[in-house]
Amino acid sequence: MRANINLFWILTVFFVLTSVAYIFWTIAENGHVEWVGAVALGLCAVLSAFIAFYLGRVHGAQGGELPEDRLDGNIDDGDAELGFFSPWSWWPIMLAGSACLLLLGLAVGFWIAFIAVGIGLISIVGWVFEYYRGLFAR
Repeated sequence: MRANINLFWILTVFFVLTSVAYIFWTIAENGHVEWVGAVALGLCAVLSAFIAFYLGRVHGAQGGELPEDRLDGNIDDGDAELGFFSPWSWWPIMLAGSACLLLLGLAVGFWIAFIAVGIGLISIVGWVFEYYRGLFAR
């Protein structure tokens, strides 16, 4: 995490310098400041400073080094348990299809959205209650 903090502080300095150079460049070219680019680069500097500050606070509060910050750390030390996923489930595909139909209904014809909402509700209920009766229960 220390490397990320340093990279974001470097990005902050880069965006500040780029913003200042952009302001002087537009004054030299046009005679006035072009505010859209100057504000955009300034906000990029502010955003990267916010992220660096937040990561620094999190790093200070966690009380230890992350596995990727240690020189003797392995790749396997940093992976966490993500949860249980059923690889044979068809319900996420049905839910994605209903989302596609919903967006298609908003773009083409609103009547398609009603069908998509019905398929989406059935898909959510099917996905939630997939293990209600046991493994591979339908």
